[in-house]
Amino acid sequence: MKLLLDTHIILWALDDNPKLPNEARTLIMDLKNEIYYSSASVWETTIKYMSRPDKIRISGSRLSDLCQEMGYQMVPIIDKHVKALEMLVFHNSNQTHNDPFDRIMIAQAKADGLKFVTHDSKIPFYEEDCVIVV
Repeated sequence: MKLLLDTHIILWALDDNPKLPNEARTLIMDLKNEIYYSSASVWETTIKYMSRPDKIRISGSRLSDLCQEMGYQMVPIIDKHVKALEMLVFHNSNQTHNDPFDRIMIAQAKADGLKFVTHDSKIPFYEEDCVIVV
């Protein structure tokens, strides 16, 4: 299976953080799975690191380096991802989801035939088959 990891899943996996759900750990460690990270995760981490280095202790460039060292493959954002983004619908009238990084990663997974692995409770409201919530 080809897995695109959400930013928090990557950070937890690289840090061997106990917050990483066992299901995610199993998916990542399964040698049959190909692991991907998005350029959006690098961008998101950079922005958060620059604004709150006390909260995020890793820069985006360091995140990218570590992902490459782990053998993860980067998915750049391209036009077909933006087109897929325009088709996403959030199916919950009681709340919103305003995270542009999550939305582009869902679109990338959808457009590229990847499974998006996340622990975000709002992501299932997109009702996309490409999402795996752990």
